[in-house]
Amino acid sequence: MTVDEGVDITKAQDGGVLKRIIKEGKGTETPNVGCQVIVHYTGTLLDGSKFDSSKDRNEPFEFQLGKDMVIKGWEEGVATMKMGEVAMLICQPDYAYGEQGSPPKIPPNATLQFEIEVLDWKLEDLSPNKNKGILRYVVEQGTGKDCPNDGSAVTVELEGKLTDGTVFDNRTVSFVLGEGAESNICHGLERAIEKFNLNEKSRLTIQPKYAFTSEGNSEMGVPPNSVVEYTVKLVSFEKAKEPWAMSADERVQQAKICKEKGTNYFKDNKYQLAIKKYKKVVALLEDMVDDITQMSEYRNAGKRLLLAVHLNLALVYLKVSAFYPANDHANKALKFDPKNVKGLFRRGQALLAIEEAEKALKDFEKVVEAEPENKAAANQIKVCKSMIAKQKQKEKQLYANMFDKFAKHDSEVERLRAKAAADAYSGPVGEWAGEGGEGEWTERERERKPTHFERENPNILMLDGDGRFQNM
Repeated sequence: MTVDEGVDITKAQDGGVLKRIIKEGKGTETPNVGCQVIVHYTGTLLDGSKFDSSKDRNEPFEFQLGKDMVIKGWEEGVATMKMGEVAMLICQPDYAYGEQGSPPKIPPNATLQFEIEVLDWKLEDLSPNKNKGILRYVVEQGTGKDCPNDGSAVTVELEGKLTDGTVFDNRTVSFVLGEGAESNICHGLERAIEKFNLNEKSRLTIQPKYAFTSEGNSEMGVPPNSVVEYTVKLVSFEKAKEPWAMSADERVQQAKICKEKGTNYFKDNKYQLAIKKYKKVVALLEDMVDDITQMSEYRNAGKRLLLAVHLNLALVYLKVSAFYPANDHANKALKFDPKNVKGLFRRGQALLAIEEAEKALKDFEKVVEAEPENKAAANQIKVCKSMIAKQKQKEKQLYANMFDKFAKHDSEVERLRAKAAADAYSGPVGEWAGEGGEGEWTERERERKPTHFERENPNILMLDGDGRFQNM
C-alpha cells in the first residue's frame, strides 16, 4: 500500500487500516463505543470484484460499535468518521477475515476495500428499559475493562447543566454507589457510572425520570421535570466485593451494616435510600440461607436478618403507598415466621389498601388473637368489616341491576315469540291449508318458507313444522 491510498488510522499504527476520505462529514463528533451506527457500504476485493453491498439491497446496515459485531477494521475505521462522511477503508487480512477468509466470496488472507457512508448514529442507551432515559457519549476512552459496582467507593469530576446551558453543579465528589442521593447525585448518574472505566470522560443526557423527577432539586437550582446533561470523569474507584466472592461470615457482617444504614435512612424519611439498602441485604443473604452446605450458625443469622429486613421493606413500601410490594415482602417475612404479628399486621394493611378486605380481616384477627390488647388491629377489624359490608351492598345492587336487565330481555324474547306464532297463522284461509283444508297441517306446510318477520329476525326462536319452537 502507498501513502496515496490513505492514512493509517489504526491505534497500533501498523498499517492495518488505511482511510481515504471521499466526502467530508459534518461537525467534529464521531461515533464511539456503544453507539448504534447506521451505514451504507460496498465491499470489494483489490481486483475490484464486489462481494457485498447494502446499497444493492437498499437496506442500511446497523451495528453497535465496540461490541465485536463487525470486523476489526470497521471498529477502528468507523470510529473516526463524522456524520455524513463517505470514506474508503482498506483493511489488511488481520483487520478483516484473516487466514480463514469468508468463503465463498472472500478468499483466505484477503485485503478488503470498503466504501462506507455514515448515515446516522444513536447514542448508547444506559437506561434500564432502553427508553433513551440515560444516553452516553464517550468523550475520552477510559483504561482497563473493570467498572465500579453497587457499593463501590468512587470519586468523580462532574459538571451538570440544564438544557439552556445553566450550570447547576461543578465539583469533584466522592461517594458510595447506591448512596449518591446523600451527595445530590441523581439515580441516572449513578447508574451510568457503573458502566464507566477508570479515567473515562463521558457526556450524559438524563431524562427527568432518572434525574431529579417531578420534584426537581431546589438546593441545586434544578426545576421540576428537568432534562439534565452531565460531563463526568471517573477519577478513581474501589470496587465492592461481590456476594459470591464473600465468605458466609462476611455476608452476614456486610448485611448488618446495610440493614443499619437502611434503618437510619428510614428514620430520616429517606425512603428510597432505605429500600436500596434493605434490598442489598436480601441480595447478600437470600441464596445463602437456602444453601444447606453453609454452617447453621450463619444460615440462622441470615434468616433473622432477612425476617427483619422483609418486615422493614413492607413498612417502607406502605409509607410510599406501594401496596403490592408491601404485601409481597410481608409474605416473605411470614415464610420465616408465620405467626409474626408485625408481618400479619403489615400484610393486612397492604391487603386493605388494595381492597382485599376479607383477607385483611383474617390477618388482623390473628393479630388480636395473639395480642388481645392490640387496639390498632381491633380498629382495623372494624374498618375491614365496614368495607366488606359496603362491597356486599355494592354487589347486591350490581346483581339487582343485572337481573332487571335479564327480565327485560326475557320479556322482549317472549313478545317476539308470540309475534312469531301469530305470524305463522296470519295468512288468508287456505293459504297454508293445501289439500288438508283450513287448520290442518300437511307435509307442504311443514316445509313452508319463512315469513317476512322470520327473515328479518333470524336469530330468535321460531315455530318449527310441528308447532314447537326451534332456533333458526
